[in-house]
Amino acid sequence: MKVCGQNIRKIRRSKDFTQEYMAFEMGISQKAYSDIENSKVKINLEILTKISNILEIKPSDICSISHRCSTNEYEDKYRELLSYMKEKNISIPEEYL
Repeated sequence: MKVCGQNIRKIRRSKDFTQEYMAFEMGISQKAYSDIENSKVKINLEILTKISNILEIKPSDICSISHRCSTNEYEDKYRELLSYMKEKNISIPEEYL
């Protein structure tokens, strides 16, 4: 989702940091950084941690666990399957919970 990228942009601007500054601190190009803010790339833990450190915030301030930084259709299908199994009272092995 675009929520994480939008949050990064909002927080960066509130600190008066430029995209160029963020990119320099991360060791990437300004274009690559722009792609992060525009949600053109998936935000992984490494990227989230780097940005959080530069902005001096917690990673959860950017992307809480309830936000989806990127879609993961397999995870969605897994959750749907678990819901279906619970609804139909089908036993679910402990390791899948």
